[in-house]
Amino acid sequence: MPKTKYYYDSDSLSFKKIKVNKKTILKYIFMYLFGSAIFGFIFIFFSSKYFQSPGEKSLQRELNNMKFQYSQIDKKIKDIEIVLNNVEDRDNNIYRVYFEANPISEDERKAGIGGVNRYKKYDGFEYSKIIKETYKNLDIISKRLTIQSKSLDEIAKLAIDKEKFLKSIPAIQPINNKDLTRIASGYGNRIDPFTKAIRFHHGMDFTAPRGTPIYASGDGVIERVDNRSSGYGKHIRINHGYGYVSLYAHLYKYNVVKNQRVKRGDLIGYVGSTGRSSAPHLHYEIFKDNVRINPVNFYYGNLTASEFEKLIKQTSVINQSLD
Repeated sequence: MPKTKYYYDSDSLSFKKIKVNKKTILKYIFMYLFGSAIFGFIFIFFSSKYFQSPGEKSLQRELNNMKFQYSQIDKKIKDIEIVLNNVEDRDNNIYRVYFEANPISEDERKAGIGGVNRYKKYDGFEYSKIIKETYKNLDIISKRLTIQSKSLDEIAKLAIDKEKFLKSIPAIQPINNKDLTRIASGYGNRIDPFTKAIRFHHGMDFTAPRGTPIYASGDGVIERVDNRSSGYGKHIRINHGYGYVSLYAHLYKYNVVKNQRVKRGDLIGYVGSTGRSSAPHLHYEIFKDNVRINPVNFYYGNLTASEFEKLIKQTSVINQSLD
């Protein structure tokens, strides 16, 4: 049974029943519902701000993990850039300098980056800036790696050519020191053994017993093996390529034939005294682009520093040649 409620009427100095009509009831119901809604909104607002649902917690963990992974990727990109900068620097300042190739400019290495906004498709996301920056850095590195790869291919080819060139240069003494009697004469003005007049001697004379082995001073192809050149007697010419030809004169006999390919150090003939010669010896010449040059500058391949210094002193004396 519902309780009856009263109120005190100060005019009549008596208690009177509280009469509740439908309008008042609706008013209270509305106020209750409105207050509940306000309270619920406030509760949801603060709980969503300070408290996360399991789903939100899972998404937050994924987001935090993505940020961490990006920071690791960004660090790796920076590490790769450091290594790539070092390789590019060595490529320009060591490898390409050594092989006499022009360095690659910074503009060439980064050509094709920028211009058209190729990253526009990544706009509109919360982390668009990070995504675009990452893709841009990766594209730059990819381009630089492509340029560097092509450069190293070029260097490898130059290295092969350089190795071939170094093997071809007539860079050793054609007679072993242990087989030498002496260096009879060097390049320059010398006394002719027959006329006793001063004339220019275009090679070096190595005095050695007849039959002493003679070796090719560099890789090449036998160009001549004959005695049809005035004064040289039996002689051999090796074409080393790159404009270099070496000549070995006054031989006793040959150990090669024309058009034969030889390598540095191969036995090609033996010391003799054929042609215009006053005693058994090897007359040795080097041509560069058909011009005779001083052979003494080409013995770095098998002489020590002290041996080379001694050779320079011996060949600088103006004495009598043997041919």
